[in-house]
Amino acid sequence: MAGLSVNEITLAIIIGTLAAIVYCLRVLVLMERRVARIEAHIERAVEKIMQEELRIERMEKKAIIKKK
Repeated sequence: MAGLSVNEITLAIIIGTLAAIVYCLRVLVLMERRVARIEAHIERAVEKIMQEELRIERMEKKAIIKKK
């Protein structure tokens, strides 16, 4: 590190820190997108399960009515 002044070293540290922060924010944004996609898949699965549950309940009600 011959020839580097204290100002240059400080500037290099600041730039490195800013680059690390930007990279972390990028990773966080990518992770948030993945989580959002996972949540969307879960919501679709829950919707399908709810539809199936309602269909089963309707079938049970019809069966009870027929027994009477």
